[in-house]
Amino acid sequence: MELLSSLVVEAAKQACSSLFSSVTIVTKLHGNVNLLRQETERLRNLKIKINEQLESDQKQGRVPTVQVKEWLREVQDTEIKVDLLDRKLATNNSCLRGFCPNFYRRYKLSRRAKKMLQDVLKVIDSVVLPAGVSMDSPAKGVETLPAPSIINQKAASDTLNQVLDLLEDSRIASIGIWGMGGVGKTTLVKNLNNSLESSTNPFDVVVWVTVSRDLDLRRLQLEIAERLNLQLRAGESTERRAVRLFERLKKEKKVLLILDDVWEKVDLDDVGIPQGDAHKGCKIILTTRFLDVCREMKTNKQIKVEVLDEEESWRLFCENAGQVTKLEDIEPIAKAVSRECCGLPLAITTVGKAMREKNKIELWRNALSELQKSAPYIKGIEKEVFLPLKWSYDSLQGKNTKLCFLYCSLFPEDFSVKVSELIQYWVAEGLIDEQSMEESKNKGIALTEYLKDCCMLECGAYEGTVKMHDVIRDVAIWIGFSGIEDTKFMVQSGMGLRELPLQEEIWRSFKRVSLINNKITRLPDQFLECSQVSTLFLQGNPLKERIPEGFFIGLQNLTVLNLSATHIRSLPLSVSSLVNLRALFLGDCHSLEELPSCAGLKKLEVLDLRFAHIKDLPQGMEELCNLKHLNLSYTHHLETIGTGIISSLYSLEELDMSSSAYRWGELEERKKATLPEFGSLRRLAFLSIRVDNIDLIAQESVINWLKDLKRFCICIGPTSYDASYLPSSYVEKRVILEDVDLLGRRVEELLKHAKSLVLKRCKGISEISELSIRSMMELKSLTVMGCDGITNLVRGEDVVGELSSLEELNLYHMQNLEGVWEGMVPDGDNLRNIKKIKVHECPRLKSLISYALLQQLENLREIEVTFCYSMEEVIAAKAVNEYALPRLQSISLVNLPKLRSICSWVLAWPSLRQIEVCECPRLHKLPLGSHNARTISQIKGDRLWWKELQWGDVDTHNTFQPLFEEYTPDEEEDIWTSRHEAHMELGKGDGSVHSFGPYQNIP
Repeated sequence: MELLSSLVVEAAKQACSSLFSSVTIVTKLHGNVNLLRQETERLRNLKIKINEQLESDQKQGRVPTVQVKEWLREVQDTEIKVDLLDRKLATNNSCLRGFCPNFYRRYKLSRRAKKMLQDVLKVIDSVVLPAGVSMDSPAKGVETLPAPSIINQKAASDTLNQVLDLLEDSRIASIGIWGMGGVGKTTLVKNLNNSLESSTNPFDVVVWVTVSRDLDLRRLQLEIAERLNLQLRAGESTERRAVRLFERLKKEKKVLLILDDVWEKVDLDDVGIPQGDAHKGCKIILTTRFLDVCREMKTNKQIKVEVLDEEESWRLFCENAGQVTKLEDIEPIAKAVSRECCGLPLAITTVGKAMREKNKIELWRNALSELQKSAPYIKGIEKEVFLPLKWSYDSLQGKNTKLCFLYCSLFPEDFSVKVSELIQYWVAEGLIDEQSMEESKNKGIALTEYLKDCCMLECGAYEGTVKMHDVIRDVAIWIGFSGIEDTKFMVQSGMGLRELPLQEEIWRSFKRVSLINNKITRLPDQFLECSQVSTLFLQGNPLKERIPEGFFIGLQNLTVLNLSATHIRSLPLSVSSLVNLRALFLGDCHSLEELPSCAGLKKLEVLDLRFAHIKDLPQGMEELCNLKHLNLSYTHHLETIGTGIISSLYSLEELDMSSSAYRWGELEERKKATLPEFGSLRRLAFLSIRVDNIDLIAQESVINWLKDLKRFCICIGPTSYDASYLPSSYVEKRVILEDVDLLGRRVEELLKHAKSLVLKRCKGISEISELSIRSMMELKSLTVMGCDGITNLVRGEDVVGELSSLEELNLYHMQNLEGVWEGMVPDGDNLRNIKKIKVHECPRLKSLISYALLQQLENLREIEVTFCYSMEEVIAAKAVNEYALPRLQSISLVNLPKLRSICSWVLAWPSLRQIEVCECPRLHKLPLGSHNARTISQIKGDRLWWKELQWGDVDTHNTFQPLFEEYTPDEEEDIWTSRHEAHMELGKGDGSVHSFGPYQNIP
């Protein structure tokens, strides 16, 4: 009973306590609600404040932090709950005034208000954000840039794909894309940027920024930062900005920076761009007009953007000019207009837009006529094309460099000029100031390479030549005509002029005048006063036989005069009045028979008389104390050089008498110049002459001065020679023995100083070793032609290391040659350095390389065998080391009717790139397999031969099938033409054929 009583008492206490608590909650409903409303209002004010801060930050490219976003969501949820409670209280307004009839409802509302208050206070307390309310927004991966499409431009598309492939290469951190202004570099990289948006292996962010001519480091940093949504403060130093950019870029795993229009080296450290090990995921592409910029910035790969071909140019032109280009009468003229833009997209686009939808044929004819001028008057050309290209000119280093560039514009359109000739002009004009011809040559070559690297010059059509792109030339003529450099140029080459322009203002205001390749036949008898003119180019004009006596009177300050390839027979006496003349060019004047005294031309440094018809040198030659270069090559009628003339030219550095008829003969011929005269020419560096008697050149007194020359070409033989058909390499010290009986001759002292030896139709020896092969230690090139007494080039084992320097071996028209090396090749360095072997028309040669010889050819790079009708196997070795020819890159086989095999043994061919086969009907198999020759990129031949070729397996055929390229008819014709020319060269004494016509600078 007591237990029951205690339980009842305890239960009563619990009930009273619970009732008291509930009553308390009910009685505090009004206070809880008021407090909730106050704290909710405080929360709303706090939210407004934070949103205002976010709006301000958003204007600076920042975004809310994750914590702030979460907090704002909690605020929103809390506000919804509070609003819901308020609505319930509003519907039960009597409860708040204490008149709620439902005690339980009042209790629930009061309890909910208290709980809600706790939630609001918790949200308010959680607003403490140590990192701030916003952060730098993550940059968009790729921002699409407006750019013309290059889909129809194959070359540009191929370059784009090449760059994309390089970006996938982990070894490539930087790529330099360079090319002349207006060629489409920016368009290319804009298309590249846009293509990366759909890349399967995307960059986290691609940053595009234009650097421009005037490099502004702070602007550059700001633009990169804006792209990365990184806020830079106005007062920050460039060093501090660089640190912040560096840290920001390192946060991106893969980032690409495209720096467009770079004009000079940009120090990436100063900008804040991480490189190398600092961030291996950071890659850089830059575009520039100058290759040197790529070099200075150490780009891993340089890609030159070339101009468009004719078909691509026409498509781009039509896109800009519109449908009018399809009209029947306009289309041919429109195509001619397009061609005048020379593949330069900037010019094509500008001219195309200027002609858009113009359907009058007269407008198109006028446009074509204007474009054929050097300074066309077409809307937009000067502003949109010439001025941007002039920026490249403005960036050239130094006034003389700019003048050298402008000098190149004096030549006709598409003209390839010899670099050596250009240098002579520049030196004569004082644009290159060096003491010796050698120094001038080195500086001039460096200058032309610099201009090529700046895309202001291009490689010419022939080795050792340069030319100007037509649009660049037009800009140069425009600049030169304007006289920007205080010296005006007048260029009217190839304009069809029939007489010399005689306007007084021309000759009084222009300093350099070019009238090359016109139709001028006569020069005026009395010339205007034109003391300004320093260069006058009249070459390639059909000038009549005689130049009037008074023509040169007004040209007192002329320093360069070129009358090459004209019909003149003589020069007037007044030429001696050109006392400032430093360079006189009379080459290819086949009718030029006599020259007046040149005693007055004491400043003359260059005299070119190649192909002149003169029989002797002009009087007064001994007075030319400053003459440095004398060209008497191909003077087929030169008989006399007076005694003492050569020795008096004590400044002479270069004498070229290649293929001259003059005979440097016996010493007792006292009326003629003799070899000992050269001994007094202390500055002589280059000499090319023919000597009749081998004993004369082999004398010790001659060898003493000959060995000190930097370059020489000595031809020994009874007839004049033509070295143009010989290999162009290793020409600095060449000896040619032509039609000489070498039996018992002592030539070892001469050969000791030779780098190149040519034996042509020589007799008296059956092998090379009979010439005292020990004297050939320095020999790098050996050419043997038509020496029918030789059956094996080298025989026996006595030759140990004597041919260790040889790099090039040429065997032509050897009727009885049966082998290159007979017997074993002794240990040593014999032929270890040989890189190139060429064999042509050796009808008894059955194989080229024996097993013994193969072991020596570890540096061989090129094999060429042509018209050897008994050749059965190129490499006659049955069991060899598979890496016997580790550096061989090219094999060319032409007209070998009995050839069955290149090599019967399997070789690795680790460096082989190209195989050419033409007219080898029995060659049914190539020594290639799917496991070797992985570097090969081209197999060239005729289609029928390729179809009948046998392969070891299907995989091998499938591997090499895409690499096959068929000979074109023109290429096959060239092969037979070259053979005919080789026959002509072997049989002729000199046989040079030249005709009058437009001046062409062809080496």
